[in-house]
Amino acid sequence: MQLNTKIYDADLYPDHFDKIPDSILLLILNKLADIRSLGRCAAVSKRFNSLVPLVHDVYVKIDKVVSIDGDSDDYPYSNSHKPRAFFATFFKLFANLLKPFNNAVNSSNKTLLPQVSQHTAHTPDQVLRNFHHIHNLRIELPSGDVGTEDGVVLKWKAEFGSTLQTCVILGGTLLDKKPVSMDRGGGAAVDDNGSIPESFYTNGGLKLRVVWTISSLIAASTRHYLLQPIIKDHPMLESVVLTDADGQGTLSMTGDQLREFREKPFAASAASSRRTQVPASNMKLRYAPYLELPGGMGMQGATLVSIKPTSGEGSSSSKKEVESFVRGAFDGLFKAAAKALIKKRTYLLEMNSF
Repeated sequence: MQLNTKIYDADLYPDHFDKIPDSILLLILNKLADIRSLGRCAAVSKRFNSLVPLVHDVYVKIDKVVSIDGDSDDYPYSNSHKPRAFFATFFKLFANLLKPFNNAVNSSNKTLLPQVSQHTAHTPDQVLRNFHHIHNLRIELPSGDVGTEDGVVLKWKAEFGSTLQTCVILGGTLLDKKPVSMDRGGGAAVDDNGSIPESFYTNGGLKLRVVWTISSLIAASTRHYLLQPIIKDHPMLESVVLTDADGQGTLSMTGDQLREFREKPFAASAASSRRTQVPASNMKLRYAPYLELPGGMGMQGATLVSIKPTSGEGSSSSKKEVESFVRGAFDGLFKAAAKALIKKRTYLLEMNSF
């Protein structure tokens, strides 16, 4: 069998792709963002390999986590870092996160990121080590941190600088289709005069909301602590979002908050050296036994808790700024729930630092 081989003259058949300026390719790579896809691009050619580390927007999706045996100061995910009594394990990443980079070789014959085997684990700061120009970073964990009973709805969003600046928590004991009897004006409707019923205090309702609040704050402060090496290694960061695939919690930091984080030392919690201390805060709790939502949906035991430190950077936020944050914290039905609850009567609580 004779192979038909041809030698192409570069002058007669130029590679038009090479005519695309680096600036245009970087725009495309920034739209791509996903770290696995960027890794595959880096393996295409030396040119791509040199451009991938220059991207401004990076998205890291973590598919799997494992618990760690033993402690190490080099790994902020070790067992001694777990918040006591709230999380059973802590995490580090499986190396398959980096598989696309294994063959991405630069001009000095070094891999773009540390070459790993299937049994080696890497933390997020290691995954991002060779990206030197990140402006916007989004990391997605595989699931929420706070375990809840079946049917329970729990969402939170927090903003941090060197410590907590503001947080909002939305919870409900059940989200379901509105009963038909309600649509017909039947007796299933809940009498809501704006006050919290006495049963809320006696049947464990208040205790449950306290657990939701403390658990969410521990999850947020733990995520905040784990961002420390990433923020330190990437001085060009302008925006960081750390969320999860369940959509349970979101931590966000922007320009001024990132600068504060770098300039001011943050305090580790006395209860756990591997999470940021949650400052003493004022809390505003709003409650509705039943909340009608768009699309024929309803939320039972609907609760909104907004949290603001009593002192420090976050305490200077005006009431209008805090309410704006609360209204924009969630999407879809949960946005509608937050907007409805913010009109309810407010109950003030105080919380010590922990």
